[in-house]
Amino acid sequence: MTPSFPANMRLLLAHKQKTSARVRWVRFAHGLCAFQALPTLASVLEVAPLNRVELHPTLYLRSAEARLGLDSGGLALEPEFNASVETPDALIQVRLATFTGIDPPFDAAERLGGKFIAITEARGCAPVELELLRQAYAVLMG
Repeated sequence: MTPSFPANMRLLLAHKQKTSARVRWVRFAHGLCAFQALPTLASVLEVAPLNRVELHPTLYLRSAEARLGLDSGGLALEPEFNASVETPDALIQVRLATFTGIDPPFDAAERLGGKFIAITEARGCAPVELELLRQAYAVLMG
């Protein structure tokens, strides 16, 4: 049995083409964060709190793979990206996961109502998601 996603965890899902470095992001009907929207009054913290306890995010990668219908190992965690989003009710941790296949799994995203987009197609997303996207893109491009 794979763990479900807790309310205080989100993933940004990206595919980086190994030969061209083209980056595409999964955008769902609710926004960029898998697998539910961030609350309305969310904001990205400049510095993540140091004293928090969290479950290892690999557990949630397996859950995400199962939800997307991917084989184990279909997603990899980008360890350099770790953001915290403050909401009126709680802190939400956002991690970045990349698809490991040569091509983006378009069908997997579509099964969940998502599609792959270029960063320029993210206009219209919530400002908090655009900031997360900016930070994640900087990590991916090194």
